[in-house]
Amino acid sequence: MENAGVFLLLLLMPSLHSAEETPIACPSDTCTELSKLSVALAEQNAKIEQLQAENQVQAAELLTLKASSTVIGNKVEALTQDRTVSQVAFSVALVESDDQTFGPHDADTTIVYKHVASNIGNAYNPQTGIFIAPVKGVYHFEIYALSNGNSAGEAYLKKNGVGIFMAHESQSSGRGTAGNAVTLLLEQRDVVYVTLPANRQLFDNANHHNTFSGHLLFTM
Repeated sequence: MENAGVFLLLLLMPSLHSAEETPIACPSDTCTELSKLSVALAEQNAKIEQLQAENQVQAAELLTLKASSTVIGNKVEALTQDRTVSQVAFSVALVESDDQTFGPHDADTTIVYKHVASNIGNAYNPQTGIFIAPVKGVYHFEIYALSNGNSAGEAYLKKNGVGIFMAHESQSSGRGTAGNAVTLLLEQRDVVYVTLPANRQLFDNANHHNTFSGHLLFTM
């Protein structure tokens, strides 16, 4: 019986093997629809890849534009700052009005010019009498001093505490006017001011005889 069963199984094996290899039939309509869907899917994938590539290019272009915009903005800001600091000029006088004397003092004393005719750039401080250079450059300064008549008229222009040019006028009677001018190379934050030498006296009134003026010629 066992031999008969084995023989029967051997006879059926070709039939079973043939049945496994027989392809399942696909209806023509279904196969056509699947084919169309496959083509459409491939087209959609191609479009997606194209859009992704275009987006990458646009993103790169956007980054480039942003970087360019930043550079241009920085240049505009720098030019604006340069223009602002290059506009430096002031002209001041000792008193606002009325007849007044300044001095004498036992030591050199900084002259605080109270009357401000102009102060473009606000580099001159009317509270201290000191000009602070806002930028490195070449500056021109002028000073004038009217004596009180009892002593010589003097004013001493100083840079960072060091005397540069003095205006001096002495005469036997009456008031005398002294004047001087200088062009200086200043570093940023250098200070320039005018002092009244010890034992000297100045006179001023609404006509503004005692003055201190300066302006930036060009930056360095």
